[in-house]
Amino acid sequence: MEIIKLSPAGKDYLWGGTRLKDEYGKRIDMTPLAETWECSVHPDGLCTVANGMFKDMTLADVLREHPEYLGTKVNNGKLPVMVKLIDAKSDLSVQVHPDDGYAREHEHENGKTEMWYVLDADEGASLIYGFRHKVTERILRNAVRTKTLDKHLQKVKVHKGDVYFVPAGTVHGVGKGILLAEVQESSNVTYRVYDYDRVDKDGKKRELHFDKAVEVMNMAPSPDVKQIPRMVRYYPGASRELLCRCRYFEVERIQMTKCFYFPVRSESFQILMCLDGFGQVKAIDYAEKKPVRFVKGETLFLPAGIGRCLVIGDTELLKVRC
Repeated sequence: MEIIKLSPAGKDYLWGGTRLKDEYGKRIDMTPLAETWECSVHPDGLCTVANGMFKDMTLADVLREHPEYLGTKVNNGKLPVMVKLIDAKSDLSVQVHPDDGYAREHEHENGKTEMWYVLDADEGASLIYGFRHKVTERILRNAVRTKTLDKHLQKVKVHKGDVYFVPAGTVHGVGKGILLAEVQESSNVTYRVYDYDRVDKDGKKRELHFDKAVEVMNMAPSPDVKQIPRMVRYYPGASRELLCRCRYFEVERIQMTKCFYFPVRSESFQILMCLDGFGQVKAIDYAEKKPVRFVKGETLFLPAGIGRCLVIGDTELLKVRC
């Protein structure tokens, strides 16, 4: 058993920019580079292994051979989460994701609940999170037709370090000038409500999915999503901060200047994404294994049951588990 470094899949959606190449070292021949799927077994974007005994295999194939790497909490043999980096040079579409029940019945895959951690944001950048007031299907159809949907949507100013939990059914849209890390269910089901009448590289407007969207969206007013103080625990040379915990995943932010120990137990795999700096991680219980080095923009998969791990470096990490 060993720590697995991943190579991401890229997406060249029309709203993307170049920051993932310029600032996060992504060597993917796409322009724009809108998203990198850092840890993914989804067939629409398979990441591959960059080191060790499984080098050049897809993570999906590794986990098919070794389902025990997922942990005892995962009972269907499939990685239940996906981790991404997203660079929004322009506004994303106004969209919504279905819950598990609807998605499995109509799309034959998972629903999509997600969490955003804002890595950077231009001054004045904002995102869409739900509705300002209660709406109906009739109101929304008329608003899309007359291009007045904006007046019904809740706009939220965004700053570096913000965290947003986006349950399935929440209408949302990432605004231009936002760079973020996303942790989500392993799914690629998106229903576009409005896309600003943009055209793709072939001159065609992207498909909208209004009829399905209104079946799954929450039309009630959205809650206040202002940032609240988060609990931070401090250790010698490191700190850890719980960003999000839901039925699908738990996400922590680790900041360190020296070292940090943590266990990877048999219940769940863990994922480390390096957001800044550099370091190395070693599975202490496997003395013969060399440490795996990482730098800003790289992501590691730690198999369930690998035991005690030691991270050394000057770095900021997201740590994800089930």
